[in-house]
Amino acid sequence: MLIHDYNGKGMWSVEAVQGRYMEYCGRLGVEIPRELLPKIYQRQDVTWIYPIMEPVIEGIKAGDTACATLGVEFMEQDTTFPFGRVLKSNTARALKRADLSPALKTRIRRRVAAMLAAGNTPREFKEYARLLRKVGFEEFWPRMSVTAPVGNKYAMRYFAYFRAIQERSASVVPGGR
Repeated sequence: MLIHDYNGKGMWSVEAVQGRYMEYCGRLGVEIPRELLPKIYQRQDVTWIYPIMEPVIEGIKAGDTACATLGVEFMEQDTTFPFGRVLKSNTARALKRADLSPALKTRIRRRVAAMLAAGNTPREFKEYARLLRKVGFEEFWPRMSVTAPVGNKYAMRYFAYFRAIQERSASVVPGGR
């Protein structure tokens, strides 16, 4: 039987994510833990196991703080994943609507600022930029403005976007100043 598991090994395997989720539920006081199960599709002698991050994203949308913590961890990963661009974009979109703790907001700020400084702006960075705008980055702006990715025109687009937000530009912030 052939098995296509799109979850990877190590800390992003199904078992590892489920284990960390239960640990976070205990630590964060989640009273009714979700059942995080990946979608499984079987056809004759082939099985496809889809990413566990899909139910985690659904948990973030439902307001599960343990899922939100897993989502921020996922954003912090530089490694590639099957369906990674879509999953990371969807994770950032769900986090944008979630009620996040100050600690998670700080982790998001650090991650996005570090990515921008390194000139690392993959396709999902558009959603990361929107998430950073939502959680705010005022205290990170001095550091971000010093580490502008001058040699990278794609990263400089995001830098200009963040600068316009910081300056409360009417083209980015409704109502301007």
